[in-house]
Amino acid sequence: MPGSTIDAMPRRAAPARGQRARRLRGDGRVAALFAAPSLIGLTLFTLFPIVMSLVIAFFRWPAVGEQVFTGLGNFTQLFGDPVFQRTLFNTLLFVVLYLPLNLIVSVGLAVWISPRIKGRQALRVVFFLPVVTPMVANAIVWRMIYQPNGFIDGTLHAATGVHAPNFLGEQGWAMFAVVAMSVWQGFGYNMLVFSAALDAIPRQLVEAAQIDGAGPWRLFFRITLPMISPAMFFATTMTLITSFQVFTQPFLMTGGGPGIDTETLMMFVYNQGFSVYQFGLASAAAWILFVLILGVTAMQFAGQRRWVTYDV
Repeated sequence: MPGSTIDAMPRRAAPARGQRARRLRGDGRVAALFAAPSLIGLTLFTLFPIVMSLVIAFFRWPAVGEQVFTGLGNFTQLFGDPVFQRTLFNTLLFVVLYLPLNLIVSVGLAVWISPRIKGRQALRVVFFLPVVTPMVANAIVWRMIYQPNGFIDGTLHAATGVHAPNFLGEQGWAMFAVVAMSVWQGFGYNMLVFSAALDAIPRQLVEAAQIDGAGPWRLFFRITLPMISPAMFFATTMTLITSFQVFTQPFLMTGGGPGIDTETLMMFVYNQGFSVYQFGLASAAAWILFVLILGVTAMQFAGQRRWVTYDV
């Protein structure tokens, strides 16, 4: 109303547009100052090495001597190399064996450690311990267990008088021995993921299915698995990525042997880069591994709509 107290109160003038712009620029400088250490570290230790590895992949790049541009020569040489072909097969074999075993063991233990089990939290800690235990120590211990006159061989010979196979030194056994150790090392993480997903299942759904007469197996496949499918998708994707990069277990337990039966792509990259110092071949092999992981992960994301249920 005219003449009211509100109209009579003085109003502050809005800040000028130039002043507001200067204040925003000042805030941007402060933000850039705080972000600078992380950005510098990311550039120097992540982005620059990635770009340089891609550049080196197109060169014959020995440790000593002249670097020669070869284009796709390194990639052509790799795909024609029987050793590289075998390491690629070994890596795929490890993934095919390790992934389902890891998921089966972790899902099974997560279902078993239900809220009705006494000491559930203690069991979770026990099963998760191998994940946080240094992998180098685990690999050395398992090598001692597998080796002749080790725990398995000694126990079997004492009980039956028969010696166990040389698990790490015989063809046909070495890869399975590495996979078994890797499953023991890594199932605990996925077990916790699935355990948390099982805890989030609404209890009324389970009770309704039980009232309708669903048995344990039907309840598991019709209720439990669809409800934990997002966790299954996450665990499958992450386990795939890590299994393609397997290195420590075969490197310490078998050294890639017998022969090259357990040599993986990461071991091939390591040997080319730090044993024979052919950095061009090592970089090309690393990028082949990257493209392989990227392709498999893209397939996972493309197919998730068919089996992953996000609606409760």
